[in-house]
Amino acid sequence: MKKLFIIISIMAFCGFSCKKLDLNPLSSPGSDSFYSNQNELELAVNDLYRLDFWTPVKESTGAWEEFFSDNCFYRGGSGGNPVIAGSLSSTDGNVQTFYQNCYKAIARANTFLESKDRAASNTPIAVLMRLEAEMRLIRAYQYTKLITHFGDVPLILKTQTIEEASNVSKTTKADIYSFLKTEYDFAAQNLPQSYGAAVKRLSKGAALALKARTALYMGDWETARAASLAVMELTGAGAYSLNNSYSALFQRAGEQSAEIILSIPRDQTQKVSSVPDDILTRNAGGFAATMPTRELVDAYECTDGKPIDESPLYNPLKPFDNRDPRLAATVVPFNTYWLGYNFNPHPDSTQVWSNKLGRKVTNNDTRAVAPFATFTGFIWRKGVEQSWSDTHNEDNDAIIIRFAEVLITYAEAKVELGQADATVLDALNKVRARAYGVPVTQTGSYPAVTTFDLTELKKIVRRERRIEFTFEGLRYMDLIRWKLAEKALTKPVIGLPDPANQNRAKWPFPGVTPIDDDGIADYSGFGGDVKILFTRSFDKNKQYLWPIPAVEVRLNPKLTQNPNY
Repeated sequence: MKKLFIIISIMAFCGFSCKKLDLNPLSSPGSDSFYSNQNELELAVNDLYRLDFWTPVKESTGAWEEFFSDNCFYRGGSGGNPVIAGSLSSTDGNVQTFYQNCYKAIARANTFLESKDRAASNTPIAVLMRLEAEMRLIRAYQYTKLITHFGDVPLILKTQTIEEASNVSKTTKADIYSFLKTEYDFAAQNLPQSYGAAVKRLSKGAALALKARTALYMGDWETARAASLAVMELTGAGAYSLNNSYSALFQRAGEQSAEIILSIPRDQTQKVSSVPDDILTRNAGGFAATMPTRELVDAYECTDGKPIDESPLYNPLKPFDNRDPRLAATVVPFNTYWLGYNFNPHPDSTQVWSNKLGRKVTNNDTRAVAPFATFTGFIWRKGVEQSWSDTHNEDNDAIIIRFAEVLITYAEAKVELGQADATVLDALNKVRARAYGVPVTQTGSYPAVTTFDLTELKKIVRRERRIEFTFEGLRYMDLIRWKLAEKALTKPVIGLPDPANQNRAKWPFPGVTPIDDDGIADYSGFGGDVKILFTRSFDKNKQYLWPIPAVEVRLNPKLTQNPNY
């Protein structure tokens, strides 16, 4: 597989420089010996193309924040995590790491911006301008992450002494956002639209797309509309289009797709990869600990474009039949071959056929055989390579933002502005048609959106975001900005009954799940035919913001804690 020079540059940077930079970091004002030529400037920028600075990825595979949503559940320890357990505190290690990684990247960007002119005499001005734009874009996105999670935070735009850092005050979220718009604009104006097919770096399209995402999260609909439209209107080299295949986009085969606006390269040979065992089936040698929720499976429409509680096509005994194709591309359907084995979690299927081994084997994917087989009954398929069961190593590139998000952002912004028109329908239908593998013009071959009713369009947009971007880390922030977390994250995580208690006539599920206007499922009427795996909790009085890490508040008396933490 052809990988990009950026990984090699980063590994080379770390190979000969990281030890030195750890002792005399780029974020330190004392880094007087660095940034003296173009190579050093490029190495400094490349070092910030690390996944931890963009979106933390759980080692068991999957975007970190998906575990904070109603799409995904992790069976480990007592289950759950502090976000869905309602126990998030200022001493939480993940919160502290998230906060500190953002400011680590910001500090390095600030040092670069203050020091880059040391190389002005031997670096072309165009290169200097591009690298400055990359760094300012990286810094801007760190602040996007900070204000969307913590609200008001310190806005630091220069290197600081220890004394200065210990006395910095918060800047309002609104003021930081105003600043970010200018930074995204600078990056869009000074970054190239394309670097060529084999190079993945921040581009004009990435600057505009990240600006659109930021504006969407801020409820700035006009800016979200304009920025997403600007991406949609790009032409020539560096223009974006949807990948022909939804499922292939998340495989190695899709890494060079014109749909991908920004991704972070990963490569096993360069030791930039992770272990996917928690996502693999138990038959394939994994643990099946990271699993889709029943709520997610029930969120996919039927092929008539109706939710499962409205469509006559839905049969809870055959939940994968007559469903949006993205369901089968995301969650492994029952009684299909996956990773070399027939996947069938039915409690009576104690043996299954392995097309990898050419014989029947003990079925470790049913809890009747293996008590820790998937508790929800479902397994992830999206983005999983068949080779993972052999190598137990995942090195697919991590997609940060792609063109489908831009299209749906445009549609949402227009709907929120009250501007339902043909461009909204076209944006939504392009994504839907791709899911069905047909041209957008073949409206009889997929459930095309035809309504201009704003209330209905709002429901469609929200449902579309959920199922299109499942396991990509967007659902949690959508629940936060839509103020639905207090509803979705107080529902229990539902699983199949224990095998001894499972009514075989009702397998896998006893009836049609009611789904409300916000797309939230209700399982309270099924009694003992479902099992509560975990009881979520969400405190609306504080959890729409994360706490400022306690260590930061202790070190800086001016850094006030967020309410009720």
